[in-house]
Parts: sequence; structure tokens; C-alpha cells
Amino acid sequence: MRQPAKPRGGGKGGPGVPRTAAQKAVAGRVDKADAKGAARKAARAGKDRVRAAEVGKPRPAPRVRSADPRVGRPARDEKALGGEQVEGRQAVRELLKAGRRRVREVWVADDVDHAEVITEIEKLAARARTPVRYVSRAKLDRQARTDAAQGVLALAAGVPEVELDQLGGDPHAFLVCLDGVTDPHNLGAVLRSAEYAGVTGAVIPRHRAVNITPTVTKAAAGAVERVPLALVSGMPTALLRLGEMGVWRVGLDQDAPGSLWDLDLGIRPVALVLGAEGTGVSRLTCQRCDEMVRIPRGGALESLNVAAAGAVALLTVARGRAAVPG
Repeated sequence: MRQPAKPRGGGKGGPGVPRTAAQKAVAGRVDKADAKGAARKAARAGKDRVRAAEVGKPRPAPRVRSADPRVGRPARDEKALGGEQVEGRQAVRELLKAGRRRVREVWVADDVDHAEVITEIEKLAARARTPVRYVSRAKLDRQARTDAAQGVLALAAGVPEVELDQLGGDPHAFLVCLDGVTDPHNLGAVLRSAEYAGVTGAVIPRHRAVNITPTVTKAAAGAVERVPLALVSGMPTALLRLGEMGVWRVGLDQDAPGSLWDLDLGIRPVALVLGAEGTGVSRLTCQRCDEMVRIPRGGALESLNVAAAGAVALLTVARGRAAVPG
């Protein structure tokens, strides 16, 4: 019996398409899909091997964003002195005049009155090739960390530290040591008085005390740019080291038996120690001082805050040193 003829395009290839061509097309698509699947499996296997190899290794520290709105800049080291943002006309002017640290940019409110000091800031910035940004008052106020930035602020590198031994090694050292001062206005005011009195350095503890904040730089009115600052782990230890270097350590306490008026230091290296608001100089810090003195009281008020007391004591010591010939 005669067999019927087979159709030319049978199967999935459809009528009119050669069977071999359809099979080849299907096989090609299958091969491509298989290749892609194999590549994905290999990639996953490779990632798994990398993860397995990294088990137990220390992971890198996460990148922390700064409070500064500039994206991508790391937050400042908590152990540093600070001072990266400077606010106020006098403080910004002194920052640019001193030239001790790099100033990234200066912000000026676009509605600020162009007083002489603003013009001077602009000229100093141009001389240092520091960009000046004119921003809205609202934007500047959002960036500011003080109550009144006076229409100007600067973003700069942190205040540089100096070593304690460098300060104590000066044969004419005149230092101010701040034991646990936590109020930024008081710290800034003391540093301003210290610079005016001619101190050669200031010593600030790392813990339980305020460091250099925008409020400090504004209250100091530029003194942080002029007074070398040493950051120490603890004031008693720092005073012990200064004593070993021959620095005479004088503590200020309202209950001390000695009088500031009777202090006779000559031109010997001296460190004036001021205590915190309310608590004063700590017990252990007192034990590290060579003598304790008070400011004699002539009125009814029992005490002065550390800013006022520091100004009186610093200028008294400066006057006594200036009276010594040579």
C-alpha cells in the first residue's frame, strides 16, 4: 500500500517552514538562554565565594556625614579641637588675617550692610584666594550655630593643636589652664582676655569641658587664631608635667588664703589655673598647683564668673611680669 506523503512544514515550525530551520532557531534560543543562566549562576557563586572569604575580616568603618551641609565630607574627629565653622565679623576677619589655617569659603548674607569690616573681609578673602559666597539671610541663618552670626561666617580647617611640652618648654611661658570650663561664652571670653594679656598658650582638657565651637570662636573675637592651644587628657596630669618642666602653677580659688595682689612671680614660667563655673578648681587639680590665690573682694558679691575672674587674674599677672626689668 502506498504511504501518504509527509507534510513539508510539520511540527512546531508551522507550515511552509523547513523543519531543519525551525529546529535550528529553537535550539539557538535555548542555547542563549542556557548560557545566560549559566553566567548568572557563576556570578552568584563568585559572590558567595567572596562573602565566604571575607567572613571574620574587620569591616571598614561607615562613612559618617558631617553636620556641615556639604555632601560627602566626613564628620570631624571628636578628639580634635574643632573650630571648623567661624561666625561673626571680628572672628572671621581675624581668621583670614592670621592665616594659620586653610579657609575653604566665606559666606556673606546678600542683604548685609557693607560696613568697613565686611569690605575688609572680602579683600582678605580675595588675597587668600578664598571663595566668597553671597547667600540669602535665611540660608546663612540655617547654617549658623550662634544666635547672631552678624551676616558672615567661614568654613575652615580645624584649629591646630600644639603639644603641651612645646608650651611648657618656653622659658618665658605664660599659660592659662582651664579646668573643666563648660560654658562656651566663658571659654571664648577667657581666651580673648588671655590673648590681650599676652599669654603664650592655653591648655584645655579633652573631657568634661567645652572645646572650640562656633560660639567660642565668636566670643573669643579672633583669639583662637592667635593663642596656641594644647588639648590634654586630664588637667592634673598636664599640671604635673608642667611642674616637671619648671613652670610655676598658680590656681585661682575664692577661698584660698593667699591674695592675687601679693603674688610675686617675676619672669619665671607660670601657668594660671582657672576652674569651672560653680565648682571651681577640682581637688586633684588644686593639689597639683604650687600655690592658690584669691581675688580680694571689696563689695557684697561673693564671687565672679570664670570669664571676669580670668580677665582680672590674667592682667594682674601680666602687669607683674611687665614690671620686672629686662
